[in-house]
Amino acid sequence: MRIVVALAAAISVFACTPAKASQAPAPQVASTGDTTAHPKDSVTAGPGALSIPNANPYPSTYKPFPSKPTLIKNVTIFTAAGPHITGGSVLLRDGKIAAVGTSVNAPADAVVIDGTGKFVTPGFIDVHSHIGDYPAPGVEANSDGNEATRPVTAYVWAEHSVWPQDPQFPRNLAGGVTTLQVLPGSANLFGGRSVVLKVVPSRTVQGMKFPGAKYGLKMACGENPKRVYGNKGGPQTRMGNVAGYRTAWIEAEAYRRKWDKWNADHKGDPPSRDLNLETLAEVLRGNILVHNHCYRADEMAQMIDISHEFGYKIRVFH
Repeated sequence: MRIVVALAAAISVFACTPAKASQAPAPQVASTGDTTAHPKDSVTAGPGALSIPNANPYPSTYKPFPSKPTLIKNVTIFTAAGPHITGGSVLLRDGKIAAVGTSVNAPADAVVIDGTGKFVTPGFIDVHSHIGDYPAPGVEANSDGNEATRPVTAYVWAEHSVWPQDPQFPRNLAGGVTTLQVLPGSANLFGGRSVVLKVVPSRTVQGMKFPGAKYGLKMACGENPKRVYGNKGGPQTRMGNVAGYRTAWIEAEAYRRKWDKWNADHKGDPPSRDLNLETLAEVLRGNILVHNHCYRADEMAQMIDISHEFGYKIRVFH
């Protein structure tokens, strides 16, 4: 088992090379189509004034370091996509797996690693993690995974709590994890947005963000929200939980319609922006994926019924 982990870690280091520090690019937003000059305005509004579908105000700055082609040969390969390969080789180029098989041609300048007697697996993808938001050591000053101040906190983003220097990241990489999704905790009905990260050294969380990965929305049902908020104004029961979800989705659907109309015709002043409803509206548009925390099968069935009522899909239960 130690051999497998060691080789998985080796693959991880090559396949997910460290991110270079780079200046964050300007926020990426969809064009509003409004090019009209407004002389009366003393200040030009930034993109944060508008609610645009698929807006990306904190884009990834991940860039792999240059690396030499690397060949790992004479290994048993577990491909995770079919039968294992005995006596196989893996070629890594430009930070990615370029070829896998029993006969792989490597360039003359490739670094060659003889892995006779060892095993190689793909890097692991952890779909549910709290690393960075609950860094080690576990002290109150760094406990940033649950915004347990109200039941609906879809406006918070997990990436704004991630500590890139969390010592758990290199340990994760050593265990073969190359990519992970960091989610908020499960105290709230709606806990906030998740973020997908590459497990690489970086000064900023943007330097770790997986380019092009969609955001997720953490939801939680059952005992957690009612336990946290039962003596803080509710919900106090499971039926209170469900009423809370439905109320939020009704508000989000009205918000989505207002903004979709304004983004289509730009007539009049734009609606007021609401970070909470904006995240939920993006779920309704299919741009954010729901990750739902549940304990019981009947609760999962209820959450699926709610998703049908409001026209969104739940990507995964956990």
